[in-house]
Amino acid sequence: MGKLKSYQEQLQDIVEKGINAAEEQQKKLASKPFDYAEKLEAEAREYSVKTLRKRYNGYSENLFEQLRSLNSRFGNFAAELVAKLEKEAAEGADAVSEAADDVSEASQDAKKSVTAKKPAARKTTARKPAAKKAAAATA
Repeated sequence: MGKLKSYQEQLQDIVEKGINAAEEQQKKLASKPFDYAEKLEAEAREYSVKTLRKRYNGYSENLFEQLRSLNSRFGNFAAELVAKLEKEAAEGADAVSEAADDVSEASQDAKKSVTAKKPAARKTTARKPAAKKAAAATA
């Protein structure tokens, strides 16, 4: 039975060492958030509320100035784009107007040409209605 007792004690020692190693690791991991919290607390004490407010307001003002600058740049870009589009539309309208003038001129020329080639109109004599002829023939 002495051997069994020896195995039992060895097994208990192995388990005890495993428990001790796990406990040590758990303490190291658990201390991390507390270490960070203590560091943060120490750094937070370095700043007063007024200092924090001043920094926050400075960051906010800077952010909104950058947004205003971006808006201005976007407005300039949009204005240039609109100007280009208006110029192209005006040029297109001029081209359409010129084409319409050319078509109008061509149609006037064609009308004059057709009118000049038309033979003189003949005079036609008026015919009596068929009913009067029939009445005259029976009489």
